[in-house]
Amino acid sequence: MIYKSARALELLRIASCNPDAMFRESQEEAIRYIVEGRGRLLVVQKTGWGKSFVYFIATRLLREGGSGPALLISPLLALMRNQIEAAERMGVRAATINSDNPDDWAEVELSIARNAIDILIISPERLANERFSANVLARIASQISILVIDEAHCISDWGHDFRPYYRLLERIVKSLPSNLRLLATTATANNRVMEDLSEVLGPYLEVLRGDLNRPSLTLQTILLPDQAQRLAWLSEQLAALQGHGIIYTLTVRDANTVAAWLKSRGFSVEAYTGETGDRRPEFEQALLHNKVKALVATSALGMGFDKPDLAFVIHYQMPGSVVAYYQQVGRAGRALESAYGILLSGREETDITDWFIRSAFPTRHEVNEVINALENELAGLSVPELLAKVNLSKGRIEKTIALLSLESPAPVAKQGSKWQLTAATLGEGFWARADRLTALRRDDQRQMQEYLALPFAEHMGFLIQALDGDPNTVSFPLLPPLPILADAALVLEAVAFLRRTSLPIEPRLQWPGGGMPQYQVKGKIPVNLQAGHGKTLSVWGDAGWGELVRQGKYLDNCYSDRLVTACVEMIQKWNPEPAPAWVTCVPSLRHPDLVPDFAQRLADALHLPFQKVFVKREERPEQKTMANSTQQARNIDGSLAVNGQTVPESPVLLVDDVVDSRWTLTVSAWLLRKYGSGVVWPMALAQTGYD
Repeated sequence: MIYKSARALELLRIASCNPDAMFRESQEEAIRYIVEGRGRLLVVQKTGWGKSFVYFIATRLLREGGSGPALLISPLLALMRNQIEAAERMGVRAATINSDNPDDWAEVELSIARNAIDILIISPERLANERFSANVLARIASQISILVIDEAHCISDWGHDFRPYYRLLERIVKSLPSNLRLLATTATANNRVMEDLSEVLGPYLEVLRGDLNRPSLTLQTILLPDQAQRLAWLSEQLAALQGHGIIYTLTVRDANTVAAWLKSRGFSVEAYTGETGDRRPEFEQALLHNKVKALVATSALGMGFDKPDLAFVIHYQMPGSVVAYYQQVGRAGRALESAYGILLSGREETDITDWFIRSAFPTRHEVNEVINALENELAGLSVPELLAKVNLSKGRIEKTIALLSLESPAPVAKQGSKWQLTAATLGEGFWARADRLTALRRDDQRQMQEYLALPFAEHMGFLIQALDGDPNTVSFPLLPPLPILADAALVLEAVAFLRRTSLPIEPRLQWPGGGMPQYQVKGKIPVNLQAGHGKTLSVWGDAGWGELVRQGKYLDNCYSDRLVTACVEMIQKWNPEPAPAWVTCVPSLRHPDLVPDFAQRLADALHLPFQKVFVKREERPEQKTMANSTQQARNIDGSLAVNGQTVPESPVLLVDDVVDSRWTLTVSAWLLRKYGSGVVWPMALAQTGYD
């Protein structure tokens, strides 16, 4: 096809809303390469260079020349929404089929059939969806003008624990005609990643690689081990920082905590995580239009969020790799002369990144458990059915099955809702790759710890060198370093905030699949036998009260009176109605006096009677050794009983020390209500787990 330079420039100016815009270095070269169909192209350019202009302008030119629609593989919903808006600015008709818009699928499919879509944007998971493959992909496969793979580094090792379905692209690309236009784009590809991409996307993959330096970014690292110190620092600096930005956290829980703290200090912020649900577009727009000071976000916001005038990106904890960090911090300062990229570091981050590394691949034990369970069921098993068969979490089962199903040949395959074994066996290559990538992630972790220790002004050069770019282009930061200490008075307020913060205990509404055989119950739990909405004082081992809970359980064998006082304050603030008239607790054979002693002292402080009404019939494994909800429920089944005493008919405060699955509290509340108690209000000292 003949490339039209003047038309390409016109489209650039329309898309950028700038009548004087000119192409950046290599931008037009990339568009021409694709439009003229010279071959497959990988574009490695820093965030803000304009990679989306390349594929949207190329798509428009090809469509105007009579070619078919483009197919864009994109990893995140936030990125998809940005891309659709950007496409529409230049008259490119874009649509998406993803898990968030099932109501739109039929209309999008009809538009595709009418040739009324210029570019279809999908997630890599959609490639594994039978309905999509049959209803959409099969119809347009022969007409696709360009296959665009955005954030192409996800194909390589960094992406295996992030988007394993990118591996499907390897098979799809190998089956494509050699003359099909293919464009892959990324901002973060070191030599190792580029070699992987060349192997997957080749043969004859042309590479356009630009300068990775971001002179507008002033990078700094600050070590603040305690969460309270970092919260205080954030509130102090956010008041002084100009503009708007993003604060990244490693976990959903931290995003919610940081957002709640900043809101309590008067800042307009919102937490943006995988659990934000249908409010994510609203929060994206709020940041885009400067209606919030910042979004406190997990990696759910990470790649592709397009706000060129972000004035700062702050990390509450250290990410696990240079690639992830450069990708996220690169959101700032794209259209500003200067912006901050600040990395705060706390003591919990190593445990969190260790957990992410350990959980990136299934273990041999996990794979064997799943395969053995499937071997015994010729008709296959659904994920809920597997939960009842193996002591693995739902997440571990889903990850194990997903990675096994993406092998070639795959040892498991899906038939309807059930997974079945195939004739293929899992080769040692799977384990060799898992070991290699785990070792690489350990190297990435060590590299980030080196980055953390760098003096001011050496950070950008380190990042560029780690990404195999040229660090000689780096200049001295434009902005002065920010303070490295938090105000002492603010730290005390942050500690008080963390100790005031409580977490909800949501009541379970039904029994696990298959019920509880020994208690002879299944299905929905009757409303009059359910627990009420409860409260947890802290997160196990965390800032606030969590560390004192851990110390009491494993060092002192007694919970501090400070925890009694804290629980009294929490209950007074909670103020459940109808108010509890007595106190009881969950029994334990391992620590028979620990919780009863605490519950007795709490009851005294609340001026309520304490009564032991439960007996533990037999010792069972600790709940923390049970990996999923079904196994945890069965572990409790039949183990608790009322000890024969008369259960008071009034509302009761049900006390435990650590809550995880909520099944112990669910069964305890069910027994109390069954034997005549009033409303049961569960309360625990700590909850466990990352989210």
